[in-house]
Amino acid sequence: MARILIIDDNYMLRESLTRLLAEAGYEVNTAENGRLALQLFQSLFFDLVITDIVMPEMDGLEFIQEMKQHYPQAKIIAISGGGRCSPQDYLEIAGALGVSATIAKPFANKDILAIVEGLLSS
Repeated sequence: MARILIIDDNYMLRESLTRLLAEAGYEVNTAENGRLALQLFQSLFFDLVITDIVMPEMDGLEFIQEMKQHYPQAKIIAISGGGRCSPQDYLEIAGALGVSATIAKPFANKDILAIVEGLLSS
């Protein structure tokens, strides 16, 4: 069973994604910011990380940079609903940092599942 880490400061989104992915057969852990996620990643192995971009403490872009520096093979999906910039701007930056995939919020369950399944089967 693949283990997925979801990072988002929005509790409702974390819970919704957790439920969706657990029902699809994945083991899911969550964190509300990049700093907590890095601590989790150091103690547990994850097959895939789904991270928001705009978050307190350590945002998604900082998290992605840290991950790519220390775990260059990590599979990461960046998600964003925007903030000071449009979601596409944030996702383009995340893409340049080397994430495996990006998707703008709001997204359909089938779309995020398709990306997750595609990355975990490769």
